[in-house]
Amino acid sequence: MFGDFKGSSTIEAQVTPSNSSRPAFSRSLFPSDFIFGAGSAAYQIEGAAYIDGKGPSIWDTYSKNHPDRILDGSNGDVAADFYHRYKDDIKLMKKVGLDSFRFSISWPRVLPTGKVKGGVGINHKGVEFYNNLINELLSNGIVPFVTIFHWDVPQTLEDEYGGFLSPKIVKDFQEYAAFLFETFGDRVKHWCTLNEPFIFSLIGYNFGQTAPGRCSAYVGNCLGGDSATEPYIVGHNLLLAHAAAVKVYKQKFQVSQKGKIGITLVAEWYKSKLNTQSSRDAASRALEFSLGWFLHPITYGYYPRIMQSVLGNRLPNFTKYESYSLKGSFDFLGMNYYTGKYANALPAVSVNQSYYTDVQTHTGTFFMYPEGLQNLLIYIKNKYNNPPVYITENGVGDPSTLPFNVIINDTIRIKYIHDHISSILKSIKLGANVKAYYVWAFLDDFEWSSGYTSRFGLVYVDFKNNLGRHLKYSAYWYKHFLLK
Repeated sequence: MFGDFKGSSTIEAQVTPSNSSRPAFSRSLFPSDFIFGAGSAAYQIEGAAYIDGKGPSIWDTYSKNHPDRILDGSNGDVAADFYHRYKDDIKLMKKVGLDSFRFSISWPRVLPTGKVKGGVGINHKGVEFYNNLINELLSNGIVPFVTIFHWDVPQTLEDEYGGFLSPKIVKDFQEYAAFLFETFGDRVKHWCTLNEPFIFSLIGYNFGQTAPGRCSAYVGNCLGGDSATEPYIVGHNLLLAHAAAVKVYKQKFQVSQKGKIGITLVAEWYKSKLNTQSSRDAASRALEFSLGWFLHPITYGYYPRIMQSVLGNRLPNFTKYESYSLKGSFDFLGMNYYTGKYANALPAVSVNQSYYTDVQTHTGTFFMYPEGLQNLLIYIKNKYNNPPVYITENGVGDPSTLPFNVIINDTIRIKYIHDHISSILKSIKLGANVKAYYVWAFLDDFEWSSGYTSRFGLVYVDFKNNLGRHLKYSAYWYKHFLLK
């Protein structure tokens, strides 16, 4: 069964306003050029991990060799099988009324060894898939929003020089990005260089809970690593790779292709737990060590002062040229936001250093905190020159253990999306330069170290029954919100 199920008309009636063809709270409250969409990532939905010439990524290796590190022991070998089902999934996107679909390109699917190598390294079947995907989206009136790197480093580059632990990756990433611009840039007008460099650096190299699974022995049972230094080295090389990709786009492609390029960062809003100066300082420090770690360099050309002060020589330095290339290296800022956290100070630790001893902050998570998104957007407006902001991820997951009828009737997700869109609208009225909103995610998918235990999709994917698709209540709610 695909797309709908018995009773879907009843569901749609329940989320459709009875007194109007358009809900009172709708996209009409937003600027006419505001973009509404939903998102995804290659490894999380595509499947087809070992066919049609695709090379392995660090996530193929990590999930396959270390199933004990995935909550349900699963992997993305098949995932939602978007690789084979994209045409039908795009029909569902059109049914929901998406303006845009955010997806990433799998680096090893188009370049199995991670390198262009004068053309011999290109996997033409991989290129054909993305050409077909882009064309299918456009033919259905859906704008493609492409992320160049969403955590799937080609395993060959990891084996050769340690992936993003090495500055050698900057050149390979730039050449990969240039290949994408040249191949798809005639139709793709929205490019995002990196997704969440903070999470990739922190969870992969400080805690070792995601690929490539590195951390110090005193942090966890990892596959090697140094939590005191490697997260900052990886973050540094990610920033340089971003700047290199932006440089080649602006110098060689942007004028003729007339597109925009940015980066997607992630942040929670930190609220001081206590009405004390130390608690307020902890909240500020946590934000600087997460959002500021990457947004400060691409805005001002250097790391936040607090990071420089705390980390000393463990924080790599930018050369004058690197600082210059980073400063202002984005046309728009992608922001992922899920929730807020309270913050309180912890004592400084001089041994067994890691990210959390550096940030010296204890945090606790709110379940839903839409006010935090408004606070974050106003903070970015005031501190970082009010750049154009695209909310590139925002969503909530349901446990897969819930019964099907409960997962489908996802009223919590409807409230979550409604309240966060409301916060964006308030932010715009206060002068924040917000241009787009993407729900995470369009499809239920492989949620990294959580495997398939958490469902974030507007669309239910039946992982036990031929990957059937079923629109959730939230999909119908979004559809009616998007009515023009």
